[in-house]
Amino acid sequence: MIVATSRSASTPLALVELPPRPLGPLDVRVKTRSIGVNPVDWKMREGGPLRLAHRFVGPGGPLVVGVDFSGEIVERGASVRDLAVGQAVVGGTDFSRKQRGSYATEVVVRADQCAPLPSAVTFEQAACLPVPGATAHRALVELGRLQERSGARVLVLGASGGVGLVCLQLARAKGADAWGVCSARNVALVERMGARALDYTAGDPLLEASRAGPFDVIVNAVGTATYAGARARALLSPSGVHVLVAVRPHDYPAMTLSSRTTAVLGRPCRANLAPLVALMAKGELEVLVERVFPLAEAEAAHALSRAGKVVGKLLLEPPG
Repeated sequence: MIVATSRSASTPLALVELPPRPLGPLDVRVKTRSIGVNPVDWKMREGGPLRLAHRFVGPGGPLVVGVDFSGEIVERGASVRDLAVGQAVVGGTDFSRKQRGSYATEVVVRADQCAPLPSAVTFEQAACLPVPGATAHRALVELGRLQERSGARVLVLGASGGVGLVCLQLARAKGADAWGVCSARNVALVERMGARALDYTAGDPLLEASRAGPFDVIVNAVGTATYAGARARALLSPSGVHVLVAVRPHDYPAMTLSSRTTAVLGRPCRANLAPLVALMAKGELEVLVERVFPLAEAEAAHALSRAGKVVGKLLLEPPG
């Protein structure tokens, strides 16, 4: 198998050949057809809590980053009965299960980390889903409990990114009203996703949002350095929750002292991917691909992602 790996943040990603991983009884081997790029991928290279956790509980050998993938099952473990060889799937890797990342020509994951793909959903569309989709699902459904709220209101800070776009559409699918903070150039996009756009280039978006609140869920996908946590929490309903996708050390006291502020990074699995795939197959969930890079150019994809101006999703295309 061919993987993209690097020794550190200062060492460019490069393609190397590694021996195939052995297959456990609950595992499937997937030939990747499309691979999603997320900020967590390059953050893993730079160190911090995720890299430390990877060193303690992750697989040995070279660091292979990446989570999102779509592809075809080429082998299944002896105990796998609900997925078949040749089946198209979407899923995410999990280093806490000693799995290598998804920047590779094949991945070995547990079967419960994959959701089947209907013919109506392409590999490229599916590869946009795992981390953003699982994060949005956890924020709005598991933590925000939108399915239990009537007339819920959702505010998304950073609405035109990968997580933000899924949040807007998932809120709409759950019958909630959504507002999305974005730049002037993305107002039409946010409105196409069924939300009301708040243009941060035209004034204070949180002041504007206060006229539409209170909100049952506020998802901050850009960080509290841009939108202060205290100001966001002031816009919550009595039972509302403030969900942080991008966390910095300054946020830990608020997360410790308040049950209304929590951090989330979605872990893709069949339980949270299958409902999103179903919405996509019905045309109720749209993804936006900004650019597709060959896997050999993963370093360039990371540079673009680091710039913080990506609208939608970046993808990698494996060789072969």
